[in-house]
Amino acid sequence: MKGRIAALLIAALLAGCAGEQGVVDKGSYKIDTRRQAQAAYPRVKVLVIHYTADDFHGSLSTLTDKNVSSHYLIPDKPPLSGGKPVIWQLVPESELAWHAGISFWRGATRINDTSIGIELENQGYSRHGDVKQFYPFNAPQIEVLEKLAKEIIGRYHIAPQNVVAHGDIAPQRKVDPGPLFPWQQLAEKGIGAWPDAARVAFYLNGRDPYEPVDSASLLDLLSRYGYQVNAGMTEAEQRRVISAFQMHFRPALYNGVADAQSQAIAEALLEKYGQG
Repeated sequence: MKGRIAALLIAALLAGCAGEQGVVDKGSYKIDTRRQAQAAYPRVKVLVIHYTADDFHGSLSTLTDKNVSSHYLIPDKPPLSGGKPVIWQLVPESELAWHAGISFWRGATRINDTSIGIELENQGYSRHGDVKQFYPFNAPQIEVLEKLAKEIIGRYHIAPQNVVAHGDIAPQRKVDPGPLFPWQQLAEKGIGAWPDAARVAFYLNGRDPYEPVDSASLLDLLSRYGYQVNAGMTEAEQRRVISAFQMHFRPALYNGVADAQSQAIAEALLEKYGQG
C-alpha cells in the first residue's frame, strides 16, 4: 500500500512538471528545484585581504599564472572607465582561487575552499636594516575596495570576524596587507571586526598599555578568537602570531610582545564576536 501511495505521489509530481516554474529542462532529463533543503549553507564564509608586493603588471602576470590566483585585483590607482573605477576579476566567485595557501582560521583549515581573496596592488615593504618600511594604500583604491567588499559580505553573509588579513590566517608566512591597511576605517563602514574602545579601556583597567603580560595568557585569547596557536611553538613563532594580531588591531606597535593593551583588545573582541 505504501509503495502504491509513493508511486502515485511521484506520478502527480511528474505530471505537474511540464512547463512549471522551478523545473529545468536539461534536454535528456529534467531537474525539479521546487523543494530546497534547509541544511544548505554558502561555500564562502571568509573574505581575505592581501597586498601583491609588486606593481600592477607584475601582479596581474603572477595572479594569472599557474601557481597562484585571486578572485579580484584592485590597482593602486584604479583607472576610470565612464567615470567609474575599474577592478579586475580573475576568478569567478563560484570557483576556488589559490590565494590563501596553507592557512587556518577559527578552527578551519584550507581557507581557499571557503573564501574569496582580494589582492591590492601595493609594494608591501622595503627593508632598512632590520626595520620594515611599509607602503601606504591610496584612497581611491580603498574606496573601491569598500564597495566591492560590502557587496561580497552582503552576498554571502560573511561575519565581521571573518574579514581577515592574509597575515591573520598564515602568520608564520605572511604579513600582508600590513600595519598601514585601514582596518578601523573599514570596520566603521561595516567591513570587518573592531573592538569597542570602551570595552578595551574596561579590560585594560588603568594599566600601562605596554605593560608586559604573560605570553601564554595572550596566546590563549588569540587562539580562542581564531588564530592558530599550537603546543610547542618556538618563541619566534609565538611572536609572529602576536604581531599579526597587533598589525590588524593595534598597528601603532606590532613588535610581537605580549602587553596589556593587546590582551585587552583580544578580550574585547572575544566579548563582541565570540570564540572561533
